[in-house]
Amino acid sequence: MHRLAIHIRELGDQLALCKRCGMCHAVCPVFAETGREADVARGKLALLDGLVDEMFTNPGGVFERLNRCLLCGSCAAICPRGVNVLEIFIKARIILVDFMGLSWRKKIILRGMLARPGSFDRKIRWMAAAQKIFNKPAEEHSGTSCARYFSPLLRSRHFVPLASAPFHSIQSSLNSPAGSSGIRAAFFTGCLIDKIFPNIARATVDSLKYHEVGIFLPESQGCCGMPAIAAGDMKTFIQLVRYNIEQFSEQDFDYLLTACATCTFAIKRIWPMMFPEDSDIKTKIDSIAEKTMDINQFLVSKTGVKPSVSQSNDAVSVTYHDPCHLKKSLGISDEPRIMIQANPDYSFKEMLEPDRCCGLGGSFNLQYYEISAKIGQRKIENIKVSEASVVTSGCPACMLQLSTMLSQAGSGVVVKHPVEIYAESITKWCNKPEGL
Repeated sequence: MHRLAIHIRELGDQLALCKRCGMCHAVCPVFAETGREADVARGKLALLDGLVDEMFTNPGGVFERLNRCLLCGSCAAICPRGVNVLEIFIKARIILVDFMGLSWRKKIILRGMLARPGSFDRKIRWMAAAQKIFNKPAEEHSGTSCARYFSPLLRSRHFVPLASAPFHSIQSSLNSPAGSSGIRAAFFTGCLIDKIFPNIARATVDSLKYHEVGIFLPESQGCCGMPAIAAGDMKTFIQLVRYNIEQFSEQDFDYLLTACATCTFAIKRIWPMMFPEDSDIKTKIDSIAEKTMDINQFLVSKTGVKPSVSQSNDAVSVTYHDPCHLKKSLGISDEPRIMIQANPDYSFKEMLEPDRCCGLGGSFNLQYYEISAKIGQRKIENIKVSEASVVTSGCPACMLQLSTMLSQAGSGVVVKHPVEIYAESITKWCNKPEGL
């Protein structure tokens, strides 16, 4: 208990910055649906002020209230005093897990699977092979599935199935020198792209090759650790960070690129935040974090991708959803739109509230599905109003939420990543007959 009190006091200075002004009420997507003070940042920060006393009487209740948060960063982005709400909530969850321990379900998922990349890959391959037994197609345009048999967890939900072949089995590794660009980049694939959206990884590699960027793709990668740290599992997080540092730190590269907003945020902000200055790998973490860039940002700022000056007559209408971790946490917003507009076969339309959270929040969607779905429904209505045929997002987690909810709505809207849109124009240009 003494160690717990020390950890909580370490958050004291940050907690003191919050003056309970209530600005976070206006932007919190969870509060917008529930109207509960306990669900907004101000209420949770007030709760943490008395956390030591609450721990004796109701630790489970404290943890449950802290978990009713998407970690979207909307409150931190608008806070006039610059309170680092995400850091406070993440560290508070770690403190509570240290005191209470992980649930058996999270132990199985995080420490039994995610913490062991090789074993995790094998288990996902088995699941991908067996999924047709339990799943059936739900909606043609989105490629979603639904449960073939009754499932208490899935019930009537639609979901994006596992890819028949993960990206690491299609492209096991790459180690090419820089071409005319003079740039060599490492590619951090990320779990969702590798196992559910391998086309995003293909489009990323194709785009880098087109611009003659050298690529380093290690044979093995692990999860970025965000699911573990969001659950308060510091042990698994440290294990995954160390594993990934080992895969990447021995190679020379100018940038570490990801096509996942959450992976970019985790590597660039969460990794340095969670390791103290005296850590034996702190220097390597800081070096990789400094080099980490979102693929959209990289292609626009480093290779010169620009909007197309012309547009085809039958251009497909497309809109864009800003991932919270990309825009609110990293300030990246213009670049994905430029990537989309670089393809003349698409006509860009801005949707209403493009940066409003889609409501997924990782495991939040599983724990609080009704709230998650209500938040997502507002996003789906905004997509419908835009009358776009395609919606894009720079985050595969957001793409999951958009795909499933658009599928349930029977909208026929297709979900893609901006780099997929851009890669389509590269493929078309490269396949043009000579003289055109």
